[in-house]
Amino acid sequence: MTSGTRPRRRRLEPAERRAEILAAARHLFGAGSYASVSTSDIAAAAGVARPLINHYFGGKRELYLEVVRQLMIVPAPVTEALPDTTMEQRLAIGVERWIEVVDRNRDAWLTVIGPEAAGRDPEIERIMLEADEIAADRVLEAALMTGVTEGREELRAMIRSFGGMLRAASREWLIRGTLDRAALRTFLTDSILNLLKITYPAVLAERRGSDGRTPPASARSSA
Repeated sequence: MTSGTRPRRRRLEPAERRAEILAAARHLFGAGSYASVSTSDIAAAAGVARPLINHYFGGKRELYLEVVRQLMIVPAPVTEALPDTTMEQRLAIGVERWIEVVDRNRDAWLTVIGPEAAGRDPEIERIMLEADEIAADRVLEAALMTGVTEGREELRAMIRSFGGMLRAASREWLIRGTLDRAALRTFLTDSILNLLKITYPAVLAERRGSDGRTPPASARSSA
């Protein structure tokens, strides 16, 4: 890139500069791959000196891990400030917000869930595990079920498993084109509602039945 085409550097606060570098890295990793993108490429795209990449992130790998974390962890705004309404409406809004996040970052999203990421190393695996736990928290928050105690671990396990289906469904939408955005929204919303309102109570009832106890009506309707 010549000096005539290099983006002019602007004076930014550290948090803004860091976000700008992340945005450039997200775009480049989405357009290519980890191996094909260099630190110099990211610095040029962000309009910063290369040493600033190391200053803010420590290097290319650390920056890539932060991109993965940023994309895989369900952001708080997905479930923040949801209206005081029904579980169904809150979850539908949360799903739509998540789809919007993926749509805005579709190339980078597909990179971090794609074949290259399948053989992930322990650090990326830890990010994925962290993302699954935070996603479970977000779903319970949206569903007004943060106070659930009975069968909580089974419920969280089912929500974490839903996360795997969610990633597969996003590939059907973005790669195969077999689901459009509206169909994806309906599929994901109905699936998580079915899990919370039918599957989870059934698991509780089955466990109580194996203990020789009949689940009380309040528990059957708690979800």
